Amino acid sequence: MKQGFNISRRSFGKLAAGGLAATVVGMPAIVRAQTAITFVVPNPSALTWLPYWVAVGEGYFGDEGLAPTLEAVDGSSACMQAMSAGQAQIGAPGPGPTLGARSRGVDIKFLYNLYPKSVFGLLVKDDSPFQKPEDLKGKVIGVGTADGAEVSFSRAILTDVGLSEGTDYTFLPVGDGGTAAVAFLRDEVSCYAGAVSDAAILGARGLKLREITPEAYLGFFGNGIAMLESQMAATPDLAPKFGKALVRGMRFAIDPANKDKALAHCAAGNPQEGEDKGFAASLLEGVIHRMTPTEAFFAKGYGYQPPEHWQAIHDSAVASGALEAPIADLSAVYTNDFVAGWNA
Repeated sequence: MKQGFNISRRSFGKLAAGGLAATVVGMPAIVRAQTAITFVVPNPSALTWLPYWVAVGEGYFGDEGLAPTLEAVDGSSACMQAMSAGQAQIGAPGPGPTLGARSRGVDIKFLYNLYPKSVFGLLVKDDSPFQKPEDLKGKVIGVGTADGAEVSFSRAILTDVGLSEGTDYTFLPVGDGGTAAVAFLRDEVSCYAGAVSDAAILGARGLKLREITPEAYLGFFGNGIAMLESQMAATPDLAPKFGKALVRGMRFAIDPANKDKALAHCAAGNPQEGEDKGFAASLLEGVIHRMTPTEAFFAKGYGYQPPEHWQAIHDSAVASGALEAPIADLSAVYTNDFVAGWNA
């Protein structure tokens, strides 16, 4: 059995900080001061946050005068709670939880579309009878956390096919990695709403899975970079600098000639994830595919958020009941103002 994929979210934050410190030690002195910031993410997979770790390893954040530390927590809501509590300056929530927080008065703003192709999918065992979301009526659907972005993503799909949560199906938080595999093997869940990293991990555990996500939903973008508007006002140069380093990291990572270095940078961020070279290479390929903008929006640059995609996610959230009422000014939830500068 493959080992090392269950590093806890709590311990990973310490590991990531240590990894960064190890990266900084021995570097030549940098004349300008480095601004320490905390970047909070909803899962501990380093490859899931590929451009961040590449930017750390290649020194791109240092070039911008930033010294970031990554902390992994349980889900998107925990990311926004950490930002609201002043424990992090920048985070990576999903669009669904971001809409929910904004509707409750949180001044969260989505800045960078990290996964322009949906990071999530509805996964079933390859030999199961389920061929489409409608087939999940009466079934239990596994999710990583009760309030993760995968929940709002799945709820929207199931609402569109006429299924109601609590009546026609139920969500069961089963974690990710090994615990999700156990839930499948014990038939505790019939489907798992997982991210690209989850699919790779479950595959490494010997589970052959099949995706039944409707094609229309594969265009629903996933997690991205967000800040509180109050934080943006307090540190106006943070978003431009952070995003620029991410774009440089992404451009480095997509070059096939840099594959081994990209994998090494991510392994420095999460050594356990990098132990299985085949798994890591497979996940890298999947992540790059999901992070590459579709042909229709590629010219807009990395980080661009199509307004029509935001509208579709918003409308699905309203229809499913995830949002009690429409948000009057959807454009206040996100901005593309930094995209041109990041990609210059």
